[in-house]
Amino acid sequence: MERGTALVLGATGGIGGETTAALLRRGWQVRALARDPAKAAAQWPAGMARPEWVAGDALDADSVIAAARGASLIVHAVNPPGYRHWKTLVLPMLESTIRAAAASGARIVLPGTVYNYGPDAFPDLVEDSPQHPRTRKGAIRVQMEQRLRDAADRGVRTLIVRAGDFFGPRAGNNWFAQLAKPGQPLAATTDPGHRGTGHQWAYLPDVAETIVQLVERDSALAPFETFHMAGHWDADGTQMQAAIRRASGQPDLPARHFPWWLVTLASPFVPLFRELREMRYLWEQPVRLRNARLLSVLGSEPHTPLDTAVATTLQGLGCLRDGGPAGALRGTL
Repeated sequence: MERGTALVLGATGGIGGETTAALLRRGWQVRALARDPAKAAAQWPAGMARPEWVAGDALDADSVIAAARGASLIVHAVNPPGYRHWKTLVLPMLESTIRAAAASGARIVLPGTVYNYGPDAFPDLVEDSPQHPRTRKGAIRVQMEQRLRDAADRGVRTLIVRAGDFFGPRAGNNWFAQLAKPGQPLAATTDPGHRGTGHQWAYLPDVAETIVQLVERDSALAPFETFHMAGHWDADGTQMQAAIRRASGQPDLPARHFPWWLVTLASPFVPLFRELREMRYLWEQPVRLRNARLLSVLGSEPHTPLDTAVATTLQGLGCLRDGGPAGALRGTL
């Protein structure tokens, strides 16, 4: 695909923001949909190339269709805030994107996760592994992918890139925020998993770069495509904690057990806790996405070294004290 115009839904979020930045770096014209463009523009990081902010709502198909005119790519990276109202909002938002892509001829990109898989597919996941999720959010993910597959039969092209748990310098609702609380200097980390159990992570800038590289090979892609990223594999559940200790310069930084008991007690009353409790099974056994298919197309997967990725993430989240060891990396990451 020639570098043209892309529309990003969810550019103020983690993966949407990083994909916007990656597209701009590679010479794309980018429009970013926002309910309040002035507010979104004010929050965009200083010193970075800026998208064109356009007013619209992902639930309003007409505004998405208007924003997508002339676009060859629509990045669907928008989600309801927190874990609220997924059941009622996620699929209507996706329908807006499908209608806009049908009108403009654009390819849709959906950042994917492991949530649409259940234990029957573990531990190694490939693109066509069976999807029998154990959670409500996972079931919605399956429905999203099916709607995109159905749309591809009608001529709406789709690319899905699935990756492990996201982390990166833009704060968001992700599991890394349980290890290191955004805006708070590190006094301890929290460990949701079992010692000795592998876990897969995905650095958001690497995911964004992978997406853009795949999009730019559009002629090699089928109307409906899925790819898995390997990301960072923490083979025994301790490597991410160790990288956080190195980045913070605190070799004795304690790792506290995640309070699953509290999540269980509060889950009937707190939607976020209910969703976290449902995802616990992903921390109780190794779950690994295999990227052989991605390598067959790209040759290599964009991959930032773990220490660099973690240091950049902690800086971006405001978790490092001034003068910490990662400070020497500022301006180079």
